[in-house]
Amino acid sequence: MRQCFFCSQNAQEIDYKNAELLRRFVSSQAKIIDPRHTGVCAKHQRRLANAIKRARISGLLPFTRQ
Repeated sequence: MRQCFFCSQNAQEIDYKNAELLRRFVSSQAKIIDPRHTGVCAKHQRRLANAIKRARISGLLPFTRQ
């Protein structure tokens, strides 16, 4: 099983302003990728989803494919 990316980086918080990092966890259709494919643990997947949603609202990430 994969090691969680955020656990291995000892990340306490996932910053919604870091759009480059968040794009790794969003598909080409701007959907949040399943944690089984990314290897992110449940705790960080919840925080990641909230960060992606905040980035979408602030205009840093698109809601849909362009």
